[in-house]
Amino acid sequence: MFLSGCSAGAAEHAGKSEPKASGSSTPSAAASGRVSAEGAQDAEPTATQSATPFAADPDRVPRAREDGAALAEAVAMRPRDWGAGFEAQPLARSAEGTIALLDDQCRWQRRALPDDVLASLSLYSQLPGTGKRGTVKVTATVTVHTAVLDADDHVSATLEEALRCPEQQVRADERIAQLMSVGTPRGTRGNNYADDSVLETGVYLTGTGKADYRWMVLRLGTVTMTVSIKGAEGYTVDELEQFMTRGTTTMLDRVEHELGGGEG
Repeated sequence: MFLSGCSAGAAEHAGKSEPKASGSSTPSAAASGRVSAEGAQDAEPTATQSATPFAADPDRVPRAREDGAALAEAVAMRPRDWGAGFEAQPLARSAEGTIALLDDQCRWQRRALPDDVLASLSLYSQLPGTGKRGTVKVTATVTVHTAVLDADDHVSATLEEALRCPEQQVRADERIAQLMSVGTPRGTRGNNYADDSVLETGVYLTGTGKADYRWMVLRLGTVTMTVSIKGAEGYTVDELEQFMTRGTTTMLDRVEHELGGGEG
């Protein structure tokens, strides 16, 4: 989620790190695929897809909240990681010890970490507008869970959010609408890069303004990584998806490095 307001926008899902399904072998390709609510339901993970082929070093998998927080800090994208010109947003990071959740009224709120989450960190960056281009906002979120099944449940719940709440409130005057999502478990539609993924697309509404919205969540073992993007005037969907690809691939590589694992 973009999660920059409520969550730091609790969810400027501004990119609820986004996109929809695809048939390519990279996160970017997944983001470029077309999706529908029906497709999202068909792709919902099953119990047999909960296991992870990711072979992390058991001694390096976080067990305590302090270790989970350290892993999140090491993995999350900083402004410089996104590329030239990016800078921190005025509200640069989420409140410690909290996580962004979508409530029953389809509003994004920050809440205390649940028992099955060791840590969750959102960092908010932006590419200031120049000339005829507006300001692009991106959010990178890393959540470290207590177990693989907990992380798997998180991804499954995320897949259902667009169906439950096709329009979501980020702040009093900001909404995400026309949401569609699709899940792509490992081994389907070219997903050979994560244990599971969900892509979401829609529009970000602010007052009379409307921007493209992209969001994508990936799971690798006990860690879920989210990239969300709020587009701007002058940017194509392809350009936004390039940012998404940079964010997702970078964080996937960092998780593998930090946990000392590989393909099982």
